[in-house]
Amino acid sequence: MLLKIKDFFTSGWAFDTSEHELKNRYQMVNIGILLSTAGLVFGIIGNYIRDLHDFIPLEITLLCINFVMFFALRKYRNFFEFFAMGMTLQYTFLFLFLIYLSHPYDLKHLWIFTYPIILLYFQKTIHSIYWLLFILVMLLIAPLQSFIDVKYSLYQIFYISFVLVIVSIIIYFYKKKIDEAKTTILQQQEMLKNFNSELEKQVKDKTMELIKLNESLEVVVEQKLEELRRKDQILEVQSKQAVMGEMISMIAHQWRQPLSTITLQIANLQLKHMLNNERRCKDVDEALSNISNTIIYLSETVDDFQTYFRPNKEVVSIELHELLQRALNFAITRVQDRGIKISVSKHADLVLRTYVNEFVQVILNILNNAIDAHNEVKSPNPFIAIDTVVEGEYIVVSIADNAGGIVKEHLPRLFEPYFSTKGKNGTGLGLYMSKMIIEKQFGGTIEVQTTSNETTFTIKIPMHMG
Repeated sequence: MLLKIKDFFTSGWAFDTSEHELKNRYQMVNIGILLSTAGLVFGIIGNYIRDLHDFIPLEITLLCINFVMFFALRKYRNFFEFFAMGMTLQYTFLFLFLIYLSHPYDLKHLWIFTYPIILLYFQKTIHSIYWLLFILVMLLIAPLQSFIDVKYSLYQIFYISFVLVIVSIIIYFYKKKIDEAKTTILQQQEMLKNFNSELEKQVKDKTMELIKLNESLEVVVEQKLEELRRKDQILEVQSKQAVMGEMISMIAHQWRQPLSTITLQIANLQLKHMLNNERRCKDVDEALSNISNTIIYLSETVDDFQTYFRPNKEVVSIELHELLQRALNFAITRVQDRGIKISVSKHADLVLRTYVNEFVQVILNILNNAIDAHNEVKSPNPFIAIDTVVEGEYIVVSIADNAGGIVKEHLPRLFEPYFSTKGKNGTGLGLYMSKMIIEKQFGGTIEVQTTSNETTFTIKIPMHMG
């Protein structure tokens, strides 16, 4: 403990902020012991050189007392006031001894001007006043008493006493200013500590609030996501139902002609029977063959319808143009009597692995929109052109029509749910669901470009899924 510089002047003891004054007194006592020891050693050496042996025993005694107090301060903390009293008494006796026995020309009385520092830092303020008054009285009576021959005159003693009082007052106010500054610093440190504590508490409280808010937001976000998922499911069902209605309409339209053919075949046989009262085997066989082929066609139409709405989500390898043809089979009956020409550009066989039914739904939605647009515009030489190209690992399908284009104000909302340009005849779900299917299920993109005359939808999807 003695070798640690930072603990040397506090005698190795630890002090909290409330013991700041006591810590200062410990430091000054240790400094006083060191300076006193240095002065005593200097005096012993000086007196020995000048052959003044009268002071040497006293100086050695005081030096031994310093060593004892130095180590005692590090051993017994509770006896500090006693040690401070002993140091004050030692210095009081030393300074009086110098005045009573030394000669003015030795200038040893100058040491007495360190006495205010010792008093103010070794003792409490009220005690230091008592000690100062005591040494002043002892100084003033020195020339007046008859027991010891004092070399100082009354004027010299009075002058020394006056200067001692002035120095004491100066040191007192200087120490007071220092103590006030230290007190202010301690108060500011305490305020800063309290501020930091309060700030940490507020930060902790805000952090907890943010954590709770984040948890609440996570719950709300999860609820909203679940709500959106449910809405998407509802929209998908509604889209399926809307497409199913369109499909039923197409099938009804597609069945009318075959059913009419069957009816005509039967009516023809009945008419021949009525006229000739006989039916030739050749006519019967021909009629039955036509009826059979027509029924097979109707059956295939139902199979296509069932396959389209089977939610198997199975990734199937299929040639692209065969897939497009399936969509065309549903839409072809809507354009037969309207003069709308649908063309498919085939550059090569393109085999892809994809969700068949979903892809057919997207193509069919766009085809139906193009057919509806042609029915409203009645443009000359109406056409719908489908083109396919390969771009790296993606297949790009373009569907263009010359049905007058799309109003630019409608473009930003074209893929929004329930937005339709068909009025009461549209559900507003076709293009929205097409975008959801292409982007979410296929991981592709769907875009639209339009002019005053033409509109082109471009679909880009991976060639291989799953």
